[in-house]
Amino acid sequence: MNNIVAIVGRPNVGKSTFFNRLIQRREAIVDSVSGVTRDRNYGKSEWNGKEFSVIDTGGYVKGSDDIFEGEIRRQVELAIDEADAIVFVVDVEEGITPMDEEVAKLLRKVKKPILLVVNKVDNAMREKDAVEFYNLGLGEYFTISGMSGSGTGELLDKIVEVLPELPEAVEEENPLPRFCVVGRPNAGKSSFINALIGEDRFVVTDIAGTTRDAIDTKYNRFGFEFNLVDTAGIRRKAKVKEDLEFYSVMRSVRAIEHSDVCLLVIDATRGFEGQDQSIFWLAEKNRKGIVILVNKWDLVEKDTMSTRDYERKIREEIAPFTDVPILFISALTKQRLLKALETAVEVFENRKQRISTSKFNELMLPIIEATPPPALKGKYIKIKYCMQLPTPTPQFVFFANLPQYVKDPYKRFIENKLRENYNFSGVPIDIYFRQK
Repeated sequence: MNNIVAIVGRPNVGKSTFFNRLIQRREAIVDSVSGVTRDRNYGKSEWNGKEFSVIDTGGYVKGSDDIFEGEIRRQVELAIDEADAIVFVVDVEEGITPMDEEVAKLLRKVKKPILLVVNKVDNAMREKDAVEFYNLGLGEYFTISGMSGSGTGELLDKIVEVLPELPEAVEEENPLPRFCVVGRPNAGKSSFINALIGEDRFVVTDIAGTTRDAIDTKYNRFGFEFNLVDTAGIRRKAKVKEDLEFYSVMRSVRAIEHSDVCLLVIDATRGFEGQDQSIFWLAEKNRKGIVILVNKWDLVEKDTMSTRDYERKIREEIAPFTDVPILFISALTKQRLLKALETAVEVFENRKQRISTSKFNELMLPIIEATPPPALKGKYIKIKYCMQLPTPTPQFVFFANLPQYVKDPYKRFIENKLRENYNFSGVPIDIYFRQK
């Protein structure tokens, strides 16, 4: 386990800019609208050979009418519980505000190391203005500029110094499989993860688009460990009006690229819409394992045929890649949640499986002989040998005398035969024909 450093402070003092500088990636969304970071953002940082995790909390606001403010306040309190050191960021341009005093009051009670950081100090004049922050009663302060990075070195030296010593960690041999939860806004992705973990890690409200950043959650149940990634609801492109939304969509795309299996959550009350389909094809294009979870199934009027009809409708939409597990769940009533996880684990295993070349030829060559590719221009196509390529996702190559004459329908026929004989459920397969 790493040491955890939490960054707290009221909205718009530049916490996320500082966070991005620490982890050297654009993880947190940075924008001049106040209150953009709404969930805790986790990242890893390293300084002088010491690694630590960083949490960027949502802007801390008290007594405001925004729904998120109360939730964000809880997030800060959670961060205080979880962290080994706390970095309290204030803004030199605005000086001490009543809100800063509120936060300082909370922090003075905490026994953990607290570093007061005055941000936006990018010239000597502001260096002098920073003196007033002694009034917060938190002792010495550090002046930095999150944008240009000046002063962060001394701060990091101090952070590394105050963190408690940890026992030596063991190197990760095989990294954990990453499952990402994707879907359109308000389909219930965060509720799904909260229901699994039993901890309110995500801000859940009825407003679509409240989760804006992708967040990793380590998950260890049923003797199986993996990382869960919740992504900002992937919005219809046309709706990316707010600058923020744009990042979220980008990040979901990135989360899909980083993961191994995508759990596509769709809203049962709305059906499998165009946007769900484009997310599905995005995951398919990236060759990720896919599990479709129809959420909010408790809200749907049901009769004996409803699941079968619903499933058939979805499979019609996603043809030709129909070999995908579809589960009907409810994050609220926790119906079939564990089944969803088992299925994701199964898909992950399917994606890794390797077929020995001899067995593969024994199976496929008789099938190909019985139904060879149709002759074209009087030329007959002979396939003599096939194998699985040593790639991270299942890819198969067939060696033929005239590979350019093998058309798509035959490729699909081969893929269907493969799926009949091996369990590749939820995994896209690539099939190539090459000159022998």
